[in-house]
Amino acid sequence: MFKNLLLASDGSDHSYRSALKAVELAKLYKGKIDVIYVIDETTSKSDVLINNSKYEVVKKRKEKLADIVALLEKEHIEYEIFFRHGEPGPTIVQFANKGHYDCVIVGSRGLNNLQTMVLGSVSHKIAKRVEVPVLIVK
Repeated sequence: MFKNLLLASDGSDHSYRSALKAVELAKLYKGKIDVIYVIDETTSKSDVLINNSKYEVVKKRKEKLADIVALLEKEHIEYEIFFRHGEPGPTIVQFANKGHYDCVIVGSRGLNNLQTMVLGSVSHKIAKRVEVPVLIVK
């Protein structure tokens, strides 16, 4: 039932808790987890200005997912990581709807509290527009 899972992650504590739930589902149904990390325009610009090279930028982005990768490897879960550029909500929705996922797992809040208060949460946008079941983890 839940063999192909999409985990939306930004490296926050909420996304790690989401990863724990995704692992539970993957183990239960012998599934695979795709992890999507979306880099918004502001983050992309600051990454380029702060870091010395593209290699450093990629390395730091991967470091944000290191705990999740360690968890997936420890639990022997098949996974793949996708980095995308864009506004997180719509980018995740588009990615999820084009993929063949059985469920999308996302944290209730991420790293950007201001965006959550002003624009509405990414998890809310995902839950409204993704065409498969969405698990929002608190």
